[in-house]
Order: sequence, then C-alpha cells, then structure tokens
Amino acid sequence: MSIIAVDNLSKIYPVAIKQPGLTGTLSHFFRRTYREIKAVQNVSFKIQPGEMVGFLGGNGAGKTTTLKMLTGLIHPSEGEVKVANYVPFRRQPQFLHQTSLVMGQKQQLLWDLPALDSLRINAAVYNIPDRIFKQRLGELATMLDVEDKLHQPVRKLSLGERMKAELLAALLHHPQVLFLDEPTLGLDVNAQVAVREFLQQYNQRYGATILLTSHYMADITALCDRVLCIHS
Repeated sequence: MSIIAVDNLSKIYPVAIKQPGLTGTLSHFFRRTYREIKAVQNVSFKIQPGEMVGFLGGNGAGKTTTLKMLTGLIHPSEGEVKVANYVPFRRQPQFLHQTSLVMGQKQQLLWDLPALDSLRINAAVYNIPDRIFKQRLGELATMLDVEDKLHQPVRKLSLGERMKAELLAALLHHPQVLFLDEPTLGLDVNAQVAVREFLQQYNQRYGATILLTSHYMADITALCDRVLCIHS
C-alpha cells in the first residue's frame, strides 16, 4: 500500500488584475477582476513506504507548492492526496505525528536560544516523554555529530550545523514520512556530504519515507531510488 498517493493534484491562485493610471486604480478598488495562476496542475504519483524519491523541476514548476499541499500547509484546489492514510489539509494530530517538513530556506529553531531549548519545545509540542526525548536526542545528535553544539545559541552555529540541528528537531517525533525542500542549499561540500550520509543512515535505520527536492544532482544521485519530474 502506498504511503503517499497523489491523484490529479492542482493548486490555482486567483491574482487581481489592475489597469494602469487613476482610472485603473479606482476601477480596481470598486470592482476587481482576477486571472488564474496554475501553480500546480494535474500531478499524480505514488510512493511506497521506505522509498527515497527525488522531486525535480525548474524554478517555479511547483515543487514547494506540492510539498506544502502534501504536508497540509495549503489546501489543494483540485485532486486528491493521502499521506500515511490521512488527508493532509485536515491537519489531524495523528497525521502531524507521522510527517515532518524541512525547508532549507526557513528555520524552526529560535535564533537567540540554544538549539537544545528549541528541541525541548518541540518535544513538548509532540508530547514526547522526557525519557524518550533524551534517548532520541542522544541517538540523533550522535548520528549528526552535533552533541557539542546543542548548548550554543543558534545564531552562533554555522549554516551546516544549523541544518543538522533543524533535521534533529524535525525528526524528534520519529515521523514515518519526511519532506525535504532544498536541505543542502547554501551548504559547503563537507556539510552537504554529512547531511546526505545522515539521511541515508536514517532511512536505513528507521525505514522512513523521504521525498526530496534539490537543485544539487549530487543529492539526488546519492540518496534517491528514483525521481519524479514536474514541469511548469
């Protein structure tokens, strides 16, 4: 049974049309007209449990929008999607415990606090008992080689160290499905290799399903069993 099933998924945004000049401004104020922008159109695919799949496409093709629909951050305009047998946009607590999203351009760790404090907040959000939190923290910190970095403020960590801490935070609740949007963006070569090795090790140890977008083909070739391509 597929852990991710997507059927004719589409996302359409209405964009207001405004004519130039004062007349256009007044007309726009009293009576707006719209055109439709199709960010994602008729996307279908299935992913089996434990697979590591690359998600490729040019800038603006809809990769990030698709990931946001798969994680329930935005509602699809058309089509159906199920992740771990849940409908993502309903944001059921059980679904949130089964999935996680890491975006290379956004962070969930609090900038001025030690990374460990943010991790404790995440543990509280997911109702992780203290004993299990300490166990998982030790396992993941060792795998990521960041044991000595967690007491430092996030702003003092290097970009590679921050990404490792972000991955740790995203995986504390042991999700079945991990969505990664450009996880190695901006990292130096050594940090990229470290992140790839961790993801491979995590997949093998815990059987997690991973859907990965990246502009670095080295990420795709090193990690993914197959790729999905989306066109704008």
